[in-house]
Amino acid sequence: MSSKLKYIAGFAALAAATAAFPAFAQEEAAEAVVEVASGAPAADTVVIFNTLLFLIGGFLVMWMAAGFAMLEMGLVRKKNASMQGLKNIALYAVGGIMFWFTGYNLMYTGVDGGFMGSFGPYVFPGPGMDDGAAGYSVASDWFFQMVFCATTASIVSGTVAERIKFWPFIIFTVILTGILYPITGSWQWGGGWLSEMGFSDFAGSTLVHSVGGWAALAGALVLGARTGKYAADGSVHPMPGSNIPLAVLGTFILWLGWFGFNGASQLAIGSIADAGDVSKIFVNTNLAAAAGAVVTMILLQIVYKKVDVTMVLNGALAGLVSITAEPLTPSVPAALFIGGIGGVIVIVVVPLLDKLKIDDVVGAIPVHLVAGIWGTFIVPLTNDGTSFGTQIVGIVAIGAFTFIVSFVIWFILKAIMGIRVSPEEEEMGLDKSEVGVEAYPEFM
Repeated sequence: MSSKLKYIAGFAALAAATAAFPAFAQEEAAEAVVEVASGAPAADTVVIFNTLLFLIGGFLVMWMAAGFAMLEMGLVRKKNASMQGLKNIALYAVGGIMFWFTGYNLMYTGVDGGFMGSFGPYVFPGPGMDDGAAGYSVASDWFFQMVFCATTASIVSGTVAERIKFWPFIIFTVILTGILYPITGSWQWGGGWLSEMGFSDFAGSTLVHSVGGWAALAGALVLGARTGKYAADGSVHPMPGSNIPLAVLGTFILWLGWFGFNGASQLAIGSIADAGDVSKIFVNTNLAAAAGAVVTMILLQIVYKKVDVTMVLNGALAGLVSITAEPLTPSVPAALFIGGIGGVIVIVVVPLLDKLKIDDVVGAIPVHLVAGIWGTFIVPLTNDGTSFGTQIVGIVAIGAFTFIVSFVIWFILKAIMGIRVSPEEEEMGLDKSEVGVEAYPEFM
């Protein structure tokens, strides 16, 4: 038989099989078409799409862990790069375990308008037991919330780099991810007292970024500046990063991951309206980051006559943090304005920290703490469902709790076991003294 005759026979068989389908199959197909046309998908379809949003958004936010690691390894000196890699993979692992062990329940279970949930490990449904009653897979929700928790610890890592001991940092990470972050998160996202007041923080300008920033500021104050950073006469000794290309790549990875961070915080994509909102969140997130970078570039040229690439990287990140509290309701001009002010914050706060002799190695305090405050405060500009007064209450309450408790924890760790390496170890580099593996042995 020729190939042409084989194709004809195949088509005939397919037609016969199609004609033999039961009538009810045709009716179900017609009903599916009507569902899609009416914009009212079946309940199972909604659960599946919502679950996919959590999972895709979750692994994008997890990829931000790689962005933080690359950014930090690029902005520290070459003798400390391995240490930053170690801290970032360790904090992600520790944060994930702690969020299962007690963090999720503390943040979401039994808050009921109060100040925290319940302690204890989260229990997942058994195989085939999740019926989708929540509107999504509960495991997908846990995963999405967990990667946010790990992000908070990443913020601390960069600020205290180049002089902190590994194990005290890990102990602090255990407390931050297992207790501190979940408690303040419960006040809003867990249905706690700030939620009852009408406080709004869509994806975590304050609940994630400022919480990490406050913890980082407390650590920097207790730890002190790197040796030689600030001279007695008030001058600042620059300590350039070891790998700017790596820092640039890390920033782009963070920018990409932010689409999951903000977009999936819509928490639903089972309808045409939700899909449109997620798309708009992507647009506003991207434009705010772009505005932060552009404003930083322009101001650097005006003020310093040179465009410092590390400041531009932080300008983009500050734009992203600024829009995170409300990425849905702003118009394009509003998103550009909100993100652009993030760039201004970087230009103003970085030199201010040096004047105060607060050593923030990667610029996490202006980017995550101050831009996070700005983004949360400005929410009522575009979202009339909240007020400036309520936003201020939330910012102050979360900031005071996180900073005071973090400061006490850092101080206790310093008193009990010490949190800073010796001057000799700091001079040698933490890659040799703490890790035993140099990132760039051929260049040392």
